[in-house]
Amino acid sequence: EVFYGGARGGGKSYAMLVDPLRYCHKGHHRALLLRRTMPELRDLINHSQRLYGRAFPGAKWREQEKEWRFPSGAKIEFGYAENMTDALRYQGQSYTWIGIDELPQYPSPDIYNFLRSSLRSVDPSIPVYMRATGNPGNIGSQWVREMFVDPITPNTAFNIEIKTPTGTKYITRRFIPAKLQDNPYLMQTDDYYAMLSSLPDVQRKQFLEGDWDAFEDSAFPEFSKSIHVVDPFEIPKGWQKFRSADWGYSSPACVLWFAIDYDNNLWIYRELYTKKITADVFARKVLELEHGEYIRYGVLDASTWAKRGDIGPSIAETMIQAGCRWRPSDRTPRSRISGKLEIHKRLKLTDNVKKEPGIRILSHCRNLIRTLPILPLDDNNPEDVNTHAEDHAYDALRYGCMSRPMHTSYAAKFNKGPRPQFTPVDRIFGY
Repeated sequence: EVFYGGARGGGKSYAMLVDPLRYCHKGHHRALLLRRTMPELRDLINHSQRLYGRAFPGAKWREQEKEWRFPSGAKIEFGYAENMTDALRYQGQSYTWIGIDELPQYPSPDIYNFLRSSLRSVDPSIPVYMRATGNPGNIGSQWVREMFVDPITPNTAFNIEIKTPTGTKYITRRFIPAKLQDNPYLMQTDDYYAMLSSLPDVQRKQFLEGDWDAFEDSAFPEFSKSIHVVDPFEIPKGWQKFRSADWGYSSPACVLWFAIDYDNNLWIYRELYTKKITADVFARKVLELEHGEYIRYGVLDASTWAKRGDIGPSIAETMIQAGCRWRPSDRTPRSRISGKLEIHKRLKLTDNVKKEPGIRILSHCRNLIRTLPILPLDDNNPEDVNTHAEDHAYDALRYGCMSRPMHTSYAAKFNKGPRPQFTPVDRIFGY
């Protein structure tokens, strides 16, 4: 399975037309090329009529069946599937190659997964292929991103393990990023490049840069993987460390570990993202991950100090009794808004010389990197995020940033002369 996607003008549709030709010299090869609607399909058919007859002399187009037939007996069928009812027309059919042009136009992976069940080959010399293309910014961009873009570095194949009665099998997937520069014809002049560059910021990132982190109405449009995400490295011993957490049992619980450099910048170097474990088990996991480290303090969602019923310790007390110490997060009025503004300050490129942000995330903190750029604004309060979205990593980030507010004057003082001695920030626990 390969998804070729990103910027506009990279030649994605032509790639979809040419790829199924690779086995058209074999009689058992049968390919299906899909778009969401029939009008969208017409452009692909017109392009195929310029290419296929030249690639395979003797190939015939059959208008009624919407398919090409090749001298070997191979077939390439053109179809559409706007909904599951349309997709059911292909049930029971056998294809060795299935391609979907503009896959992110589908709001869910249901049709994609259903069509995969029609991939089978009676000729051992013909492997089965699933191909798709698309641009970021469509309704289904998130599930496509999670399936292909997020799991591994672009252009690198990765395996999905499948258990079968005869043993373990693998489905191989790969994401290939598309760039306008891939198309030598459109790059003969700068006209199309200039047009895409003139688009509003989010659309420019989506259509010119192929940025899967760019979303309309994103709560944090400043976030950029190329700027804010860095490769893992060993945290210097002189950097102070702390953690923050958002608790959940049925919904995910998230812990983020922060390191503070000598310029008061924050580096998120570890993440724990889990669900359906009790508070005592959660506390033990946290302590195991930070074994041997000196963690100055921990900030936990203040609601965990609330009593559960008439008797028994609170969630926070349960963790503290297990040796995992916390202090409550800020719950004052407008603390949510202040926390969001603090993250904006951190994400902004504040250094006029180095153009560096006040916060960076190590690349193995996958869930924070996955959810932060797609977090939407609240429809009723544009100053806050939509709390119905997956905001657990964001809340942990907000608690951490609020515990370490960004002040330019403090950073300048921190960076001069001998390092100041840190005083305890929590009178109860002394760290």
